Amino acid sequence: MRSRVIAAAVVLGAALAATAGGIAVAGNGDDGPASHQYTEQQADRARQAALDATGGGTVNSLESDSENGATYEVEVARPDGTTVDVRLDDQFKVVVIEGDGD
Repeated sequence: MRSRVIAAAVVLGAALAATAGGIAVAGNGDDGPASHQYTEQQADRARQAALDATGGGTVNSLESDSENGATYEVEVARPDGTTVDVRLDDQFKVVVIEGDGD
């Protein structure tokens, strides 16, 4: 019995480790089901590119996006208190920055 429990734990741990790299860290906002899954590295790059573009702040959310040819939409609360949506292409270059809710 003990060996079955240990074997089950090992299998479960291996399954979790194998799938961890494919877990979506971003959804698709209001546009329906997620069409992309991003690695944590891609999400980090999108967050950093948005913060660089806004001069800092706090990232509130990261979603996939196809508006204006974008791949990512990052909502950033700027240091001055305003909130903007930074849309980035697949190379993490700014497509457009819009006031949140525009």
